[in-house]
Amino acid sequence: MPKMKTHKGVSKRMKVRPGGTVKFKKAGAGHLMSGKSGKRCRKLRQPGKAPTAIAAKIREALKS
Repeated sequence: MPKMKTHKGVSKRMKVRPGGTVKFKKAGAGHLMSGKSGKRCRKLRQPGKAPTAIAAKIREALKS
């Protein structure tokens, strides 16, 4: 059986933490920040955490 290939799109956008949780950069923080509140801008700077149901699929896609 052939090897599982790493999903390159996922590998560029997401990282698996040592505990198995998946972190990623939140969308919407690239530009047009003046129209967003300061609280919203601060929240967008923090890394997002994928839900456990989706994290399992992401870890599977990242296996090489």
